Amino acid sequence: MSLIRGFVALLVLLVAVVLQVTFFPHLAWHGVVPDLALLVVVAAGLTRGPQFAAVLGFTGGLLLDLAPPADHYAGRWALALVVVGYLVGRLRVPGQGGRPEPVMVVAAAAAASFLGTSLFALTGLLLRDPVVSVPDMLQVILVALVWDVLLTPLLVPALMVLFRRTEPARVSLA
Repeated sequence: MSLIRGFVALLVLLVAVVLQVTFFPHLAWHGVVPDLALLVVVAAGLTRGPQFAAVLGFTGGLLLDLAPPADHYAGRWALALVVVGYLVGRLRVPGQGGRPEPVMVVAAAAAASFLGTSLFALTGLLLRDPVVSVPDMLQVILVALVWDVLLTPLLVPALMVLFRRTEPARVSLA
């Protein structure tokens, strides 16, 4: 990973986390905010592949775990976003022309949102951190999924273009 590419990805992730923990709580729906860091990881996975997205997911998850008001055990978001980044990155179509269809982008974001939020909730259930009822967890997962799907057409394509522009030029040997 080049220094500029890593810096741009980290900057985008920092902006997403800051917006997620400062601005979007004012717009929360049933106490749930959109997971902007997850959408950054989805865009990275669809553009750059599983390794880049998993590393970015770990970083974003760790930032979410440590950002105030972190009221859970550290590492739960990091684990969830690593898994999301790796799995979404596996969906990437390699090559220059392998850009995903818009429907696939929204479907990937919806699946990633469901998986990431579910993993976070399940680790909390296993660690009893904080213990909430299963119906409450299902409501949070559903609301988070709706938020993320609504914001996907606005954010993920633009982030994918940004990640593509920071990709190194490919040299053909043929």
